[in-house]
Amino acid sequence: MSRAIPDAFSLRMRLTLIILIPLLIVCGLVAAWAVFDAQKRAGDRFDRSLLSAALAVSRDVAVSGGDALSPETNALLRSSSGGPVFYHVYAPDGVFVTGYATPPLTPPGVEANDQLYFDSRHQSRDVRVLKFTDAMQIDGLSGRFTFSVWQETALRQEIARDLSWRTFRVMASLLIAVALIVWFGVRFGLRPLVSLEDAISRRSPDDLTPIKRAVPIEARGIVGTLNGLLSQVTSTLKTKDDFISDASHQLRNPIAGILAMSGAVQSAKSMKDVRERSDELVVAATRARDLANNLLTYERARAERVEPFQAHSLNALLEDVVAEMKDACDEANVRLDVRAAEGLSAVLDPTMLKEALLNLIDNALLHGGAELSDITLLAEVRSGIAQITVSDNGVGIPEAKHADAVERFKQVKPSTGSGLGLAIAKAVAEQHGGRLVLESLSPGLSVVLVLGDQHADLRA
Repeated sequence: MSRAIPDAFSLRMRLTLIILIPLLIVCGLVAAWAVFDAQKRAGDRFDRSLLSAALAVSRDVAVSGGDALSPETNALLRSSSGGPVFYHVYAPDGVFVTGYATPPLTPPGVEANDQLYFDSRHQSRDVRVLKFTDAMQIDGLSGRFTFSVWQETALRQEIARDLSWRTFRVMASLLIAVALIVWFGVRFGLRPLVSLEDAISRRSPDDLTPIKRAVPIEARGIVGTLNGLLSQVTSTLKTKDDFISDASHQLRNPIAGILAMSGAVQSAKSMKDVRERSDELVVAATRARDLANNLLTYERARAERVEPFQAHSLNALLEDVVAEMKDACDEANVRLDVRAAEGLSAVLDPTMLKEALLNLIDNALLHGGAELSDITLLAEVRSGIAQITVSDNGVGIPEAKHADAVERFKQVKPSTGSGLGLAIAKAVAEQHGGRLVLESLSPGLSVVLVLGDQHADLRA
């Protein structure tokens, strides 16, 4: 029913039509039944009137021998409810006894019996006929006499139409009354929603507090969902504001360093001083660039995905990571090892996952300490869930500080890093519907990227 109503209709109109259309159908069926019942009842009443007239004629014929009808019977024939009643009587031998000379003919195919009602034509008029036989003796003649009484149907039909119109008028009046009640009922019933719409429209873009207006039970789910969305938007905006504030704070020092180094280059008194301070300027600019890149990577990892992930080769991805970090590892005299079976693939974002792995390896090189000599990449796919582990034999991170280590801009100990390496890896894992797990080794640290089910057993 609701699909047949255009979506462009207002909610008030949709509710009204949804209620009234079935009601109209029911009223139509009831009205049709009422008309049929009224006509049937009227016909039965008229037929009983014919039967009463026929019995009165039969009685008078038996008493008077067919010579005359009593005044009471004549009055009954003249004042019957369906109009005047005409009669005809003939004897068993077909001899006319009394009444009108010619009775209506029985229609072809109608079987005769002791009491028969039928419709016929008589003198170019539609009539209703009762024909019955009764055993009696008149003037020495005994047998079954045949009595026919009939009545024109015009008055019957007029009375039946009048009853039908009365029924229609009653049903139409009830339908109109119910339609008005439904219209005003829906109108008043939807007032809380109209009030809610007005309250929402009055809000400014800065007001994202939950809606606390009283609404009907049916609308509480919508309001609850909207409040949940407002809370999420508020939380997202707060996170953005916090991030911008933190990013501004983090970029302030590198930018200040760049400005200071630039001034030092300008004020250098010799080419030697210029070269030394230029080298320092390049280092400061490189750190600022890396920090800015990490900030953008972190934001992309936290952004909502628009397109679904596609299947990609894990082996090819790990080869790209190793090729990009080879020089840095060789310079630090650290061996970078990859352990992965051939033909591994998973549904992932290769660009973001590569950024996460590069940050994890860079983190290990930066914070591993003098003892660091090995970094291992281990890739596995279990039940369709990919796990990539980056482990090293450096100084590691105490287990009590794991939670702080994965927060943005937080560092376990002071360093030249951006404080975003583990935060980026965590955001990428969550972007893939997974999680980031830290395990302290002896010595070193193991960081596991689970790409998929957040409840996957890492030790399965």
